[in-house]
Amino acid sequence: MPGRKRRARCIGFDPGFLCFKPCGRPGRGLETVTLRADELEALRLADLEGLYQEDCAVRMGISRTTLSRTLARARRKVTDVLINGKRLVVEPTRESEGAAGAGTGEAVPSDRPGGETGNEA
Repeated sequence: MPGRKRRARCIGFDPGFLCFKPCGRPGRGLETVTLRADELEALRLADLEGLYQEDCAVRMGISRTTLSRTLARARRKVTDVLINGKRLVVEPTRESEGAAGAGTGEAVPSDRPGGETGNEA
């Protein structure tokens, strides 16, 4: 049974860098973890800007419980990358989404039903 349709998330920026890997290790052969744009935005708002989860959720146009799950998933992925020396790839905002959503707080629709990337840590 398919899950509910995902609501659009408001993404307030477009990341300048999309790939990170451990220093001194060749990228070839490294296991890759993908961080979705909404996961990065949740981390940015909560951890970098220091907003409360309720405020982050309002800015992203999602419920606080959805934000909490998104943050947990993102933090698990980043921790996996740091502890296990994996490559981190930030899922780029699609061209049409970036123009509409970057820096404006406008909704950016997600194309993944169920919200999973297939490589959750």
